Amino acid sequence: MQREAYFDNAKLLFIFLVVFGHLIQPLKQDIAVINALYQTIYLVHMPVFILISGFFAKGASDKGYLLKLAKRILFPYFLFHIFYSVYFLVIGRSDWDSSLFDPHWGLWFLVSLFSWHLLLIFYKKLPPIAGISIAFTVGILIGYVPFIGEPFSLSRTFVFFPFFLIGYWIKKEQIFYWKRDAVRWGSAIILLTVFLVSYVTPEISAQWLFGSVSYKGLDMAVYGGLVRIALYMLAIIMVFALLTLVPRKSYSFTHLGQQTMYVYLLHGIIIQYARQANLLQLDHNLDTIGLAVISVAIVWFLSSKWVITFTEPMVEGKADRLQIWLDEREKQYTYKEKSS
Repeated sequence: MQREAYFDNAKLLFIFLVVFGHLIQPLKQDIAVINALYQTIYLVHMPVFILISGFFAKGASDKGYLLKLAKRILFPYFLFHIFYSVYFLVIGRSDWDSSLFDPHWGLWFLVSLFSWHLLLIFYKKLPPIAGISIAFTVGILIGYVPFIGEPFSLSRTFVFFPFFLIGYWIKKEQIFYWKRDAVRWGSAIILLTVFLVSYVTPEISAQWLFGSVSYKGLDMAVYGGLVRIALYMLAIIMVFALLTLVPRKSYSFTHLGQQTMYVYLLHGIIIQYARQANLLQLDHNLDTIGLAVISVAIVWFLSSKWVITFTEPMVEGKADRLQIWLDEREKQYTYKEKSS
């Protein structure tokens, strides 16, 4: 089956937003433009990334799917949790929480991703509209549970699940239907408007955008649900605006969108070291362009053949590419020996 270039382009764009958002996070207080850009990205980048993940969960009913999923998701979670626990200590981050049940950094996504597939067992039996409505309702109400938070990634699992469920039910024809010039122009205006409003209005606490804290923890014990409803509505508009802007054409870099899990799991090595070593500095708004270029370079590097070959055992629990490389090396060595 021929791959649809649109989805590889989409995954590549969305993983860039993840990396770029993480790169500028420590700098958002320095320059107002960075702060507005950070807020705009965090309103949409995880919802749209999760929606695309749900789109590719169509095989959730296959026999043995969950067992394969556990190997593909939980194995790298445990492995990378141990790796980052050691790595953070090595670079001087003594505040890293090493508890397996309290995923930090980007590892929460793996726990939630596995949980979303489990939730699908129930939700896929419901009519799409009913299931999505229930998921949004749960996502709103879960914030009123005072002990909900980062442990087991519970809060994020329920808060972001509606986007995963939308992705599961949506068809590519429905996405492509709205890819018209007028809609694309409108989508660009919507995203630009959100950025401009973020620039001139008071900052939203990042904890609202993370979805990892209860309303009580956000000092909004009574009206927190209304804030989440507003954020949900804005995120839905921005998600579909962004989806209409993704090109369908295949480019020389489109294939990199097939390796987003590698980028997601490995980019913390680079960014956390840069943060700890205080390598990131901003003096002018135009420095943002430099940070965007750095983010592109990180995505490209972590999607490269060599990185994937040598990290495949950690990310996917197999060594197919590494074995091919070793076999090729052995053939080259044998050929040279015979030639000499």
